[in-house]
Amino acid sequence: MAFERDLLALLPRLRRFAMSLSRDAADGDDLCQASIERALKSRDQWQAGTRLDSWMYRIMRNLWIDEVRARTRRSQTFVAEDAGLAVGNDGDRQTEMAVEIGNVGRAMEKLPDEQREVIALVLVEGFAYREAAEILDIPIGTLTSRLCRGREALIVHLGEAA
Repeated sequence: MAFERDLLALLPRLRRFAMSLSRDAADGDDLCQASIERALKSRDQWQAGTRLDSWMYRIMRNLWIDEVRARTRRSQTFVAEDAGLAVGNDGDRQTEMAVEIGNVGRAMEKLPDEQREVIALVLVEGFAYREAAEILDIPIGTLTSRLCRGREALIVHLGEAA
């Protein structure tokens, strides 16, 4: 019961990470659902006392890699469902925030996958460098260089949007 409760508490963070990987709301939700299903089926593989969030991010990332490979083989593309997300929003502040979030989202989409993953884990989810490197199964030096390049690219892209 504690496993399910802890997994449920991670849901908002898992959805954010899924969105950063997939770049699409519907695909992100599907990825999140598939990750939770995989975790529930494989719960005996999780070691109590270890970080459930790290385990879940690794599951999600592996599922996403598999999905991208499958899409490439099928040569399918999906249309983003961004249209209409802000319909009925008449508040100036909410509109400004939506524009800024959109600018950041578009800037993140321009990043290579490796940089976007690192930005999502370290800057959005707040993982320590070591933890993010473990989740991505890369050396810390590689993580820091990707993070540095990703930050620089975001600054450039956001500067263009301003």
